[in-house]
Amino acid sequence: MILRLRKGESGQALVEMALVLPLFFLLLFGVIEMGRVGYAYITLCNAVREGGRTAAIGGLDPSIENSVQKAATYLDLASLTIIITPSDRYSGEMVTVEVTYPVQLIIPIISNVIPNPVVLSSSIKMRLE
Repeated sequence: MILRLRKGESGQALVEMALVLPLFFLLLFGVIEMGRVGYAYITLCNAVREGGRTAAIGGLDPSIENSVQKAATYLDLASLTIIITPSDRYSGEMVTVEVTYPVQLIIPIISNVIPNPVVLSSSIKMRLE
């Protein structure tokens, strides 16, 4: 009787694995994608901070953009959008550096759930010395 019950369960593990494995891979690849987006956001925030420091000591727009690009080593520099306001700056005034960056998702299933590309944005306001 025990042998007869065991013969009926021969494909059970295969069916369970077929049901659980796609969900496991979706979760795994989702964690990987969110890790990429999180790393890009941290890099973007640090790059904006570097640009804000350069702007605060009286740097011109090209030097501010250069410091942002130097700090964003991981990111695609052609995709960075850097906005520096105001254009004419005086001592004691606030200067704003804002950078946006689109992150392309590489896993197709996840890009169907989350809008692709994920647009990240960071800005900083500092007083001009």
